[in-house]
Amino acid sequence: MYDKVIRVVPESEREAQILRAAFNRLKVDLWQPSSPFHIVEGAVADVRIPRNTTRSLLPFLQQENIQYTVLISDLQQAIENQTGGRSHRNRRSLSGYNYEVYHSLEEIEDWMHYLNRTYSDLVHMFSVGKSYEGRPLYVLKLGKRSRPYKKAVWIDCGIHAREWIGPAFCQWFVKEALQTYQTDPDMRKMLTQLYFYIMPVFNVDGYHFSWTHDRFWRKTRSKNMRFHCHGVDANRNWKVKWCDEGASLHPCDDTYCGPFPESEPEVKAVAHFLRKHRKQIKAYLSFHAYAQMLLYPYSYKYATIPNFNCVESAAYNAVNALQSAYGHDLHLTFFNAFSELSLSDVSSGSSMDWAYKNGIPYAFAFELRDTGHFGFLLPEMLIKPTCTETMLAVKNITLHLLKKCH
Repeated sequence: MYDKVIRVVPESEREAQILRAAFNRLKVDLWQPSSPFHIVEGAVADVRIPRNTTRSLLPFLQQENIQYTVLISDLQQAIENQTGGRSHRNRRSLSGYNYEVYHSLEEIEDWMHYLNRTYSDLVHMFSVGKSYEGRPLYVLKLGKRSRPYKKAVWIDCGIHAREWIGPAFCQWFVKEALQTYQTDPDMRKMLTQLYFYIMPVFNVDGYHFSWTHDRFWRKTRSKNMRFHCHGVDANRNWKVKWCDEGASLHPCDDTYCGPFPESEPEVKAVAHFLRKHRKQIKAYLSFHAYAQMLLYPYSYKYATIPNFNCVESAAYNAVNALQSAYGHDLHLTFFNAFSELSLSDVSSGSSMDWAYKNGIPYAFAFELRDTGHFGFLLPEMLIKPTCTETMLAVKNITLHLLKKCH
């Protein structure tokens, strides 16, 4: 018996209710949606089942006549397949840094230091604070020092530790910027007229832990004394509709919102930086996995935002640009743009909503590949196509910023 990942699509409210109760009781690891609360009729639920639970849960689903499909039958094997025999490759060389593999936190930090030394005219590395476990929270400021004041775009990856494709994209973005700055007029325009603040790994403690202890760790690593559980969902810890719908008050849950808003030093440090630079920062982009969606505010209340038309047109243009990369290929990327409200998986206390509410006019959250076949274990061979298409969307949003939208 192995750990498995199964997919269930409840066909009625009764089935959804049974699943919500069973998943809550068994404390399984939901991959989609993020909390049992969001399991609804007709919507996909992907769940990781430890081998000891498999024996009881699968017969129970059969007995209740609830259909399920197995997405991943042997999870351990899938984890090993994802990184394809890591030891055989020179992952450490910085001049020949490989952007088509996943990198550990230590490798990513070495790479950031290397860029800071090598591209001093375009890159400035700094730290916005320290994590719970005392690691520096590094950010790369990317752009030509062409004039004293420039608008900026904030990009963060890896708020949720197990979503490894996020940090891979942040690194890819920096690589593309540095490699094409001379030859691509759009990129030159972007780096001349704007600054980019890029945080490749937001949740440094959690990301490190997902490499060393638990591949599917999601939260930060702060300790809860009463429950002996670790971590807070760093995307439910922001001071906007904090701990409302879609977040949990229980410290052992994956969507635990924390004891209070900005309780996590990582969230507090980034929020402080964004508040301080709110006049300068015109766009906030956060990268997650998986679902292939582009989300925009608000994800907590059924109301539209004041500059809705501008944001919506930016979102739809970005999605069209993204789909143009592989749209005619066999692995067509179905990507959708949604105001998060139109989805069942609403979340409160998210960084995207917070950024928008704090005066950043364009705030987006990307859910990158895939739609569940590999889930969080997206193979390294898909890093390049995922990042290539996402790059088109990000450039599109950035160029939209440089135009006036009425």
